[in-house]
Order: sequence, then structure tokens, then C-alpha cells
Amino acid sequence: MARLILKVAAFAVAGLLAVNGASAQDGDKSLYQRLGGYDAIAAVVDDFFGRLGADKLNGRFLATLADDRKKQARQLTIDFICFKTGGPCLYLGRDMLESHKGMGITQADWNASIVDLNATLDKFEVQGKEREEVLGFIASLEPEIVDKK
Repeated sequence: MARLILKVAAFAVAGLLAVNGASAQDGDKSLYQRLGGYDAIAAVVDDFFGRLGADKLNGRFLATLADDRKKQARQLTIDFICFKTGGPCLYLGRDMLESHKGMGITQADWNASIVDLNATLDKFEVQGKEREEVLGFIASLEPEIVDKK
């Protein structure tokens, strides 16, 4: 379960709601603030979970979870993203490597998730610097998530 949570968290961070463009004051703000804060993160996690669940390749990771486990995964994902982007949340889940160990996540799974991720980014109009930062963060997680190349 925790493995799935962190897989989704890694993908979901890229789907954060952002403002269009950056103002001169944005240089002083955390990525969390520039992306719209907690409510924006929660909205994007919901959208991204929906896409993953409907994805013919990655849907299997959510299909077997009971509703209460999906809610737990959602909350841990929000906390992870909030924490990693400089927000006030505390993330108490496992690290990416431990949480994905043994899941058998392939490069094809990763690639399909990136397609879903980009669809979420597009939906919420995440652009410019924020999009680059989010995608860079996600790319850095790939070695800890993909189990089978």
C-alpha cells in the first residue's frame, strides 16, 4: 500500500495547479506557494488519481485498493507534495525506494504515468518555471520508482 502511495505521490507532484506565468515577487516564494498551496495540490491529486485509475496500464495499482486505502493514499500523496515543495505539511510515509520495492514497476508503467501527468499539467495550465521544476523533480524520482527497465 505505501509503495503505491509513494508512486502516486511522485507522479502527482507534477500535476500541481499553478498560476500562469511568474511575477517579479515569485522569486521569493516557495514552489508550494507558486503552485497554489494546499487546495491546489489536493485538486490536482484528485485529478491525477482519476487518470491513473483509468489508465489501462497503471490502473492495476489502484484497482485492488479498498476505498479507505485510496483515501489514505490520497492524503499521503498530498502531504508528500506539500512537504517536498516547501509547504507546511509533514510527510510521514516511507521513502520512494522502500515504498516501490517489489512492485515491479516497469519503464512502460513509468512512461504511461508521465502521459497522465502531462495531461493533468495541461488541464491545470501549469506552465513555465513551475512546470520545469515539477517535471525536474519527477524525473529525479524515476530511478527509485522504476523496478524493471
